[in-house]
Amino acid sequence: MSPLTRRRLDAFRRNRRGWVSFWLFLAVFVATLGAELICNDRPILVRYDGAFYVPILRDYPETTFGGDFKTWTEYRDPYVSQKIAEKGWALWPMVRFAADTINYDRVRPHPAPPDGENWLGTDDQGRDVLARLVYGLRLSLLFGLALSLVSTVIGIAMGAVQGYFGGVVDMVGQRFLEIWGGLPQLLILIIVASMIAPGFWTLLGVLVLFSWTSLVGVVRAEFLRARNFDYVRAAKALGMGDLQVMARHVLPNAMVATLTFLPFILNGSIVSLTALDFLGLGLPPGSASLGELLSQGKSNLQAPWLGITGFVAVAAILSLLVFVGEAVRDAFDPRKTS
Repeated sequence: MSPLTRRRLDAFRRNRRGWVSFWLFLAVFVATLGAELICNDRPILVRYDGAFYVPILRDYPETTFGGDFKTWTEYRDPYVSQKIAEKGWALWPMVRFAADTINYDRVRPHPAPPDGENWLGTDDQGRDVLARLVYGLRLSLLFGLALSLVSTVIGIAMGAVQGYFGGVVDMVGQRFLEIWGGLPQLLILIIVASMIAPGFWTLLGVLVLFSWTSLVGVVRAEFLRARNFDYVRAAKALGMGDLQVMARHVLPNAMVATLTFLPFILNGSIVSLTALDFLGLGLPPGSASLGELLSQGKSNLQAPWLGITGFVAVAAILSLLVFVGEAVRDAFDPRKTS
């Protein structure tokens, strides 16, 4: 690790709010990756009649556990639970509901308020809000990371080409960005969403079309500034190709500004998915997402726990990313690392 990298890391740690936010965000992300181990309507492990079973990974017929039917086992059924308890035990997740599990045992009509069984209550279809929140966080974070990564790669490539070659290439690229940026993005998204089946990858592809432009200006400016430096001219004089010069000598300078913007790009990616899901233009109906949870809160004003849960979750995640972005900005500020 170079001395400059160590100074930047120390500056990042000195920003206590950003440092704590980074670890909190990382903990939430890692926890949601194992959503099935936290919220599931199947046991993690079953010991029955001297043998071990892993229902969380594969399906077993009810006859495996002494039932009467060869259909897939419904582990929340009291009859099945009693059969398993007679000859073994079951290790359950912390929350015994998956994202699509409907709680038919509630006496009160859905959406039902929080209680000891559904810690954050149920939505208007009887599904556990906490389980849908955990699964929705995972989906939103993975989608945001994927969108940010693809957009960043495309934006860096386009900005690098424009800034390094300049001239006609830069002029044509800038005019294209002006035209592309002037298109009504929301209207196009609505039209595309009505023409294609919604899904994770199709929605990702549509959003990439408009999100890659956020870094072009920053990278272009860095390449325009650095392309006439002496070490770049020396590399060209030694016979190094343009692609090698861009990747080895100019790109590292541009990455400083890029890394500073990354947390905010991730923030915008999560907001984009949440907004589309809230408007009903995002993922397929029934998918667990933060936008769907907020839409549930809007449609069920008599159940405030739905809107409060969605608002707190979105506000917390976005705030953590903003604090991390501020810490990264301070870490790359030469006035604070010198």
